[in-house]
Amino acid sequence: MPHRDVVSATAAIGALTRRGRHRDALALFSQVLADGVAPNEFTFGTVLRSATALRAPRAGVQLHACAAKLGLCSNVFVGSALLDHYAKMGAMREAHGVLDDTREPNVVSYTALIAGLLKNGMFDEADRLFRRMPERNVVSWNAMIGGCSQAGLSEEAVNLFLEMCREGVTPNESTFPCVLTSVANAGALGVGRSVHASAIKFLGKLDVYIGNSLVSFYARCGSLEDSVLAFKKMNRKNVVSWNALICGYAQNGKGEEALDAYRMMRATGLKPDNVTLLGLLFGCNHAGLVDEGYALFKTTEMEQPGILKPEHYACVVDLLSRAKRFDNAKRFLEELPFEPGIGFWKALVGGCQIHWNRELAESVAKRIHALDPKDTSSYILLSNVYSASGSWQSVSMIRREIKEKGLKRITGCSWIEVHDKVHVFSNGDYRHHQSDEIYSMLEVCFYSMEDEHENSVV
Repeated sequence: MPHRDVVSATAAIGALTRRGRHRDALALFSQVLADGVAPNEFTFGTVLRSATALRAPRAGVQLHACAAKLGLCSNVFVGSALLDHYAKMGAMREAHGVLDDTREPNVVSYTALIAGLLKNGMFDEADRLFRRMPERNVVSWNAMIGGCSQAGLSEEAVNLFLEMCREGVTPNESTFPCVLTSVANAGALGVGRSVHASAIKFLGKLDVYIGNSLVSFYARCGSLEDSVLAFKKMNRKNVVSWNALICGYAQNGKGEEALDAYRMMRATGLKPDNVTLLGLLFGCNHAGLVDEGYALFKTTEMEQPGILKPEHYACVVDLLSRAKRFDNAKRFLEELPFEPGIGFWKALVGGCQIHWNRELAESVAKRIHALDPKDTSSYILLSNVYSASGSWQSVSMIRREIKEKGLKRITGCSWIEVHDKVHVFSNGDYRHHQSDEIYSMLEVCFYSMEDEHENSVV
């Protein structure tokens, strides 16, 4: 280009960015500066996207310094781009500084910072910033809901959705998948049905992304019939749709149905991906379809080796050990194309627990302890093996060792939904406001069961 001005330079940088040629975009920006062409706010907004895509914090700092030198840092367009860059790099202090420097930051500026705060686990700070935003639109609400959902703050995400609707902000196609994921995580079937109704009310026709979320939501909440119905009602289905159905069947112990869905998927011309295979192996595992699951893995190994990941190999170990095929499982582990991690050996111990294979469990537990001496779950699994085989002295020894080493067990929990509210309980939990009544009722049930047992013996 014989004569390059800021408009043509920005257009060229933008073209490189859109094509994913991010290093070339940064190189061209440097050349533009060397040629004496002063970049404007649109140039910085464009080239910062390339710095973010490359995850190049040093390049971002240099672009920030250049923008400051040209007096553009207070520009809302440049400020928003810098905010987005720093937030995605996890540099939250710098991101806050950019917001303070921006003259009249808009909803895009605030939303970029909120998304970064949520991504870095700073929910309270994100919520405070969200509450003091001068303007909130559906994008900023979605950022909060989606960020909470990804951070595992399911209840907060659902409450934000309800608040959003009360304030008269209309949800869009991006809102519902995040909300449905959160409701599924909480196991709140009743709330999810209301969200489903809201999606129909606000959007009319549901796109494939919401449809996929509905299939997954209903399956995860145990309402498999509704999951299948949601799948059948979808006008367009992609691999994710079939995966949601297959995994739904698998999670609900329907291995044969998962295999049938897989065959129908293949009949449509769609190829399975790593999620498809994982769901199928899980379904075969819990339905006792050992030969079918192993055959699927071997077929994939020949036809699509590129989709195989360590978790697939771990599933096969679990599949074989649950079926008491310990020799096959050990041989499979020895022939792995990589060094097996702790998860593989835990899968083998899990099979030992089911079939009371004490000798193998002890051998594998020693291997796990060598890999990670602080791994509590392996001690628990070994304790369960001893317990199942009646070796109470060994159980006591393991529990004493756990206590002496100061290892902590992650407490399991269960939950129940009553009147669209989810109540979560853990072992020995007294935090619930009705705990006295709950434990009294459990005691009544316990003694009632004892009486029934005594009467049946007599």
